[in-house]
Amino acid sequence: MTRHLKKLCVGFSLCMIRYIFMADKNYYEILGVDRKAGEADIKSAYRKLAKMYHPDLHPNDANAAAKFKEINEAYETLSDAQKKAAYDYELDHPGMRGAGGFSGFGGGGGFSGFGGFGDIFNDIFSGFGGGSSAAPDTQGEDITREVVLSFLDAAKGCTKEIRYTRNEPCSSCGGTGAKNGTAYKTCDKCKGSGQVRYTQDTLFGRTIRMAACPECGGTGKKITDACPDCKGKGYVKRETVVTLNIPAGADTNSYIRKKGFGQASAKGGAPGDLIVVFRVEPHKLFKRKDRDLYIELPVSFRTAALGGKVRVPGLDDAFEYLIPEGTQSGTVFCVRGKGIRTRTGTGNMYITVQVEVPAKLTREQKALLEEVEAGTDIRQTPKMRAFRDNVEAMYGVDPYKK
Repeated sequence: MTRHLKKLCVGFSLCMIRYIFMADKNYYEILGVDRKAGEADIKSAYRKLAKMYHPDLHPNDANAAAKFKEINEAYETLSDAQKKAAYDYELDHPGMRGAGGFSGFGGGGGFSGFGGFGDIFNDIFSGFGGGSSAAPDTQGEDITREVVLSFLDAAKGCTKEIRYTRNEPCSSCGGTGAKNGTAYKTCDKCKGSGQVRYTQDTLFGRTIRMAACPECGGTGKKITDACPDCKGKGYVKRETVVTLNIPAGADTNSYIRKKGFGQASAKGGAPGDLIVVFRVEPHKLFKRKDRDLYIELPVSFRTAALGGKVRVPGLDDAFEYLIPEGTQSGTVFCVRGKGIRTRTGTGNMYITVQVEVPAKLTREQKALLEEVEAGTDIRQTPKMRAFRDNVEAMYGVDPYKK
């Protein structure tokens, strides 16, 4: 009976696998990018989503874990030129799906890009004799805290002090939960094994499932005399202060993990971790992309036309920069090494020039500008000349003639 039942379950599992692989997934929609997106855009979208749904930030969240797996699956395909080309072909030719046209994204043409199918078989066969559930992990839970950083603190690095309340190991019992001088006794329910057996009648017949003992929590031992300070829990609540040395280049949704600064374990196991997630405030002048800084620099008409030196703000101080003669509004200059300095390298600064025209002019200023324009040859303004030539070719008129 058991052998036939296993065969039936295997057939059912294969059908489920086939269904899963036939399901439609649009990797571009998963990453939130267009099909024309380049390698840099795909990588940027992946990094942003991976930080947002990373399992370290969402412990015990099955939905976040599934989303993170889906994001990695999409990036694994779209970041590889060969796999991406095959995937694009499959999108454009949906009739090829299941006919040998597209054999997966994990390499080797199999199912390796998807993974996780060991869990399916474990769930199906866990009740047939040999399956068992291990004792629950006794490690304490992680604690997540958000820290707001100013733009400059994030870019240059800083030190922050964090205060929070957590469960710390009880000093009276050393985290065991047992009163000093007393001992544990073997759990009566599981006889020290830490596991109990459950029998269940199903459509497939009678199944046996092993699970952690509810009386001792899977440890196989029980406290005979509880610690009076922690009431047998093994931990007490205390305020904790942690000093963080935040390196230069921290960005929104980046984080630092402090091992052992999370919740204490209820059974004397290792404590969880403290996960500090950063949120960076915007700056009035700067914008950033990874290590690079971006700034808009307003200049006068005279400076743009004749050239001149201006002082540009940097992360540490203002530096002098020469605007070349004849600079047009919207021109972008790159100043190397003026971006964010991190352990992996230093970014650049990109200056976008914005030529600002005075909102109001005096009569004398207007007369001077009229005189300048009257003496200007259109060959000195290539864009205006090209525009005039195109309009004249279309309509036979000079758009600038008064």
